[in-house]
Order: sequence, then C-alpha cells, then structure tokens
Amino acid sequence: MTDRRHAPRLTRVPALPLRQPRGAQAAVRALAAVAVWASLAGAAQAQTAVLSSPLPSGAPSAAPAGVPSGSGAGFHSPNSPIAPLPDRNDVVPWSVLTDLTKKTTKDGMVPVFNAQQQAMHQTVQRIQGFMMPLDAKPTQTHFLLTSVPLTCSFCIPGGPESMVEVKAKTPVRYSTEPVIVEGRFNVLTKDQYGLFYRVVEAVPVK
Repeated sequence: MTDRRHAPRLTRVPALPLRQPRGAQAAVRALAAVAVWASLAGAAQAQTAVLSSPLPSGAPSAAPAGVPSGSGAGFHSPNSPIAPLPDRNDVVPWSVLTDLTKKTTKDGMVPVFNAQQQAMHQTVQRIQGFMMPLDAKPTQTHFLLTSVPLTCSFCIPGGPESMVEVKAKTPVRYSTEPVIVEGRFNVLTKDQYGLFYRVVEAVPVK
C-alpha cells in the first residue's frame, strides 16, 4: 500500500479557454502552417540549408547591415536543394509585386501600392510560387505562395510583398516544385494578418 505522505504532489493545470483572442489565433495559425510545411517538405530539406535573407535577386549572399529580417523580396540561397522559379511570360513577375514602399500610420505599417499594382486589383492574373500549405492535407484550398522556398522550418523567407494568399476554387496538390494558379487578384490595403496580396477563386494551371 502506497504511503500518501511520500507521494508526489500534483499541480492542477487550469483548462485553456476554448476561444482565443484574434491575435493568438493568427499566431497559432502561422505556427501551424510552418509546422505543416516542415512535415511535408522535410525530405526535400534534408540537405544542409542556409537561412533565407531579405536580399533582392542577384545580390550577394550576406545580408546588408540595417536590413530587418522578414522584409523585402526574399533571397533564394544558392545552397537550397530546391531550384529557383523558372522564367515564364504568362505569370506576374515577383519583381512587380515586391516593388512597393510602406508607410507608418497610427495603425501600423501599411503598403503603398504603385499604379501598376493598383491596376491589377480585381483582375484575373496568374501567379507562380512555392506553396506554403495551411493544413496537412495532400491537396490545399487555402495556402500561401512565396517567391522563394522556405529554407528554415521556422522562418518566413521574405516580407509580405514576397507572398500571395490563395483561396482556391479547385484543390491544388501540395508540391515542393513551383505551383501556378490563376484567379481574381486583390491588393490588400489593410489586411488583419498583414498580407498585401490575395488571389480568390483560383484554379491550378500548368
């Protein structure tokens, strides 16, 4: 018979609330997305990888002083096991999407879209990028496309100008290879999750 005087005392952990604040939901969703991506793409990332740095295409591999992490177009490391996006004439170039400025307001940092980006709003466009899934299913209807692949399971490869949220009408199969979708393109001036671009009613194309 156990002597209760020497039994370890258990600390009761309070139950977590069923509903979380909106900011917490966004953080949990972002972390879950990164974890899912890591589990799906782990095999492809088995080789030694270098962390992405926010450099423009063709720049040297070292980040310049004073450039914050998680901003800019992103940098495709030459040590990445995944090849860069191929050149295509039928998709919106990432150089068009990343060519913007930002301004600080009382509500935070907001994008300032140029005339070319504003003219794309509510038009049908094709976007090419690397898929960052938002759940563990083999096909995705809600995901992000990024200009460069993730080379760290807990890093975003660039700033919000380097990614497009996709809400697909037709499920898109997950792949570490480039993905192309076509749908109605939207510029987002004040998105609650800090995104700049979204494509809705998207369908995969070859």
